[in-house]
Amino acid sequence: MAEPKNKQLRTIAPPFVALGPSGVAIRDRLKHLSPKDEKVLRLVGEHQGRLASADLKARCEAGQDHGNDAWATRKRELTEKSSSRIVGAITKATHDRYGLARRCLLAHIRDLEAGIRTLRHRLSLPIGDKGSRRAPGGYRSRGEWFHKSRRLACLEDRLERAREDWRSGRVRVVRGGRKLLKNRHNLAAAQLTELQWRRRWEASRWFLAADGESGKRLGNETIRITCDGEVSIKLPAPLTDLANARHGRYVLASRVAFAHRGQEWADRVDGNRAVAYRIHLDVQRGRWYLTASWTRPTLKTVPLETARAQGMVGVDTNADHFAAYRLDRHGNPVGNPKRFSYDLSGNADHRDAQIRHALTRLLHWTKQTGAHAIGIENLDFAADKTREKHSNNKRFRVTSAGV
Repeated sequence: MAEPKNKQLRTIAPPFVALGPSGVAIRDRLKHLSPKDEKVLRLVGEHQGRLASADLKARCEAGQDHGNDAWATRKRELTEKSSSRIVGAITKATHDRYGLARRCLLAHIRDLEAGIRTLRHRLSLPIGDKGSRRAPGGYRSRGEWFHKSRRLACLEDRLERAREDWRSGRVRVVRGGRKLLKNRHNLAAAQLTELQWRRRWEASRWFLAADGESGKRLGNETIRITCDGEVSIKLPAPLTDLANARHGRYVLASRVAFAHRGQEWADRVDGNRAVAYRIHLDVQRGRWYLTASWTRPTLKTVPLETARAQGMVGVDTNADHFAAYRLDRHGNPVGNPKRFSYDLSGNADHRDAQIRHALTRLLHWTKQTGAHAIGIENLDFAADKTREKHSNNKRFRVTSAGV
């Protein structure tokens, strides 16, 4: 009789303390805007959105043949149609968007390579060969083997095209969002009329944002907010005739008051430290919003022993709930667990809302227990954990869709 094989236990990585948030973003609604205020915001957003689209096109056409001289040329050409500060924000946003697209392309290439490796491995095994916890087995039937061999050919073709884009510096970027663009071709499924889609598309392509600058008045010269909530905008050169204040500025009738982290924002404004602002229109609700954001200095994390001594809550993530335990200083659970359920069915917005609500309840419960830290498992969705390896694992598909 053959001796049973010993199962190898999963390797547990050493625990670590994650860094704190490096940035803060707060938002407030722009209420009681006059019709002229909304008209000015639309005109400014449309004008600067056209400049941003043209700049993004120029940057994508340059590809990898781009340097500081090309960046200066782009800024100089756009400054004639706006102002130097607004153009600086536009070119920086273009640079960030291009860099993000390149990183996404590289991640896509790695995902394709991982999927191809898995397909080749499983196709090389006999039909019905059982796998292990560390490696998948062969396919269950000749039909499945055939379909997966066709999929391998498709992935290899996609990989070759993606690698060619990477070598040439080509990126695929859609100002306004690819999802909204595709909705135009299937308005019935998106439950939109052509007019509704057009309004959303145009609003998503506006550019009403400005990066802050430390040392300048109130931390931002383009979009300025005083401590009492007065909002003023530096108009671009072609729209200065709409100004209702000195130096080509337009003051909105609405005032903002940040309920969340308002004092922290006020301290930065009083100290003339950089604060970035973004104004956008929620077309579906017909509401204007203003978002303020700034960066925080990177703080050193406390040792794990210190975090445990001050009280910690351990959290286990599952397909439909968080399971939380109060831990003692040695990491042992104390008392009964607390369950925070969520539903990962429906669209992405619903899943995101469910996760946010569960996390909010978890944070509130942690404060009630008096704990100062939360310990959570590292799910570690590495590049090799692809659809090809886990296509038959329903739990993997549900968890990866919601996280």
